[in-house]
Amino acid sequence: MKAALFYPTLALCSALLLSACTSTPQQSAVSADLARLSDSALKSELAYDVVKSLTVEVGPRIAGSEGDKRAVVWAEEKFKALGFDKVYKEPVRVRNWSRGIADAKVIAPYQQKLFITALGGSVATPEGGLITQVVMFDSLASLKKADAAQIHDKIVFINQRMQRDRAGKGYGPVVIGRSQGAIEAAKLGAKAVLIRSVGTDNSRFAHTGVMQYSDDVEKIPAGALSNADADNLQAMLDAGKDVTLAVEMRAKEHGWQTSYNVIGEFTGSESPEEIVLIGAHLDSWDEGTGALDDGAGVGIVTGAAKIIKNVMGQPKRTIRVVLYASEEFGLTGAQEYTRKHKAELSNIIVAAESDFGAGEIYQIDTLFAPAAVEQAKPLFEALANIGVTQGHNQAGGGPDVSMLPKYGVPVVSLLQDGTYYFDYHHTANDTLDKVDPKALAQNQAAYALLAYFMANSEIDTRPAPAKTTNSH
Repeated sequence: MKAALFYPTLALCSALLLSACTSTPQQSAVSADLARLSDSALKSELAYDVVKSLTVEVGPRIAGSEGDKRAVVWAEEKFKALGFDKVYKEPVRVRNWSRGIADAKVIAPYQQKLFITALGGSVATPEGGLITQVVMFDSLASLKKADAAQIHDKIVFINQRMQRDRAGKGYGPVVIGRSQGAIEAAKLGAKAVLIRSVGTDNSRFAHTGVMQYSDDVEKIPAGALSNADADNLQAMLDAGKDVTLAVEMRAKEHGWQTSYNVIGEFTGSESPEEIVLIGAHLDSWDEGTGALDDGAGVGIVTGAAKIIKNVMGQPKRTIRVVLYASEEFGLTGAQEYTRKHKAELSNIIVAAESDFGAGEIYQIDTLFAPAAVEQAKPLFEALANIGVTQGHNQAGGGPDVSMLPKYGVPVVSLLQDGTYYFDYHHTANDTLDKVDPKALAQNQAAYALLAYFMANSEIDTRPAPAKTTNSH
C-alpha cells in the first residue's frame, strides 16, 4: 500500500517542481494571489448572507410590483452598506402583471382537484371560469398537426415531460410549449391551454414562467399543471374517458411601471474605463421568494466583488455588478442596459451572469479572442483547484448578457450543476432552504477569481477590430 501511494505522490511533486521551475516570478505571484483570494471566498458566508437578506427582507419581487420596488431600494442600500465606490440605478419600463387566483378541477368522469398556476402574462378566464372537455397532446409539434375539429371549444393539455440533466438541456425542448402553446391552441379554436409544468419534480407545485401571444391570434388563458396532477389527468385520458375540467384564472395586467437596473462599482485604479461586468437579475416570480432564481445569483456576484476589494484591494479595471430588472418578462432590463450603454460596450473586457441557481460550478466556457485563451491559463488553473474545468471557447453567457456578444463583448459561462434546479424553478418551493451555503461559497469563489483576474491582468479578451478596406 505504501509503495502504491508513493509513486503518484512522487509524480505530483515532480509536476509541481517543474511548474515552479518554469514559472516566472510574476506568474508565481499571480497564482499566489488567486489562491489567497479563492481561500478567502470559499470561507466567506457573504453570498449566503446577501441571499438571506433579499429573501427575508424583500421576498417575491415580480416586475413592477411593490416587492420589486422594495428590491430596488434594498439593492441600493446593500451596495452602499458593502462600501461600493459608486452606486446608481437606471430606469427601465416594465410590464406589471399579477397572477390572481388559479383554480382547476376535474368534474367528470371523476371529481378531482388539480393544482395549477397561471403562466406569466396570461389573460384571465371569462367571469365564472370555463367548463369544457380537455384534449391531450404530447408536444407542441403534435398540437400543430392536429385537426381543428378535434380541438374547437376545448381545453388543450400539452403533456410533455422534461428530462433531468446537469446542464439543463431538457429545458429547451419543453419550454417552447409554455411560450407558444396558447398561440397554437387558439389557432385551432381552443378555449384555453394547460401544460405539464416545465420542471423535473413530481410534486404538486406548479411551475410558472412567461408565455407569449400573437397580435393576430385570439388570446386564451394559459396555465401549468403540477406534474403530479398532470400524471393524474393523463391516466384518465389514457383510459379513454371523456374528461371535463372547470378552470378559473383571474390574472390581470396593471399597465407599465418603472423599475430599475441597480448597479454597484469598484472603480478601477489604473484603467477605470475598462469594465469587468458580473451580473444577475433582481426580479423574481411571485410564488416563492426567488432564492434560487435569482437571489443566489445576486448574492454570488455581489459577494464576489466585495471579497475582491476586501482581500486584494482596489482593482485596476472597474468591476461593475449589474442587478438587472425584469429578466423573467423577457430580458427587459438587459435590453435597456445594452441600449443605454451601447457606446461603451467596446470597453467591456468580459461579462458573466449567474442565473442558474446555487449548484456548484463545474466548467468554465469562454468567448475570447484566441490569444486570450492561452493568456488566461493562470485563471483556469486556479478554477481547477476548486473543481471547475476548462470547457470550450464558444460561450453564450447568461440570459441577460447573451445579447452582448453580437456587439463584440467577450462573455464567460460558469456552468452550474443544475441536476435538481428544475425541481424548484418558478415554483412556490423556490425558497432559501434550497440554497446550499457551501456550494454557494464555491460559486462566489469562482466569480471572484474570474473578476479579479480580468480586472488586474493586462489580458485583452476582445476580438480584433474588423479590417476596413479603402474603397477609393
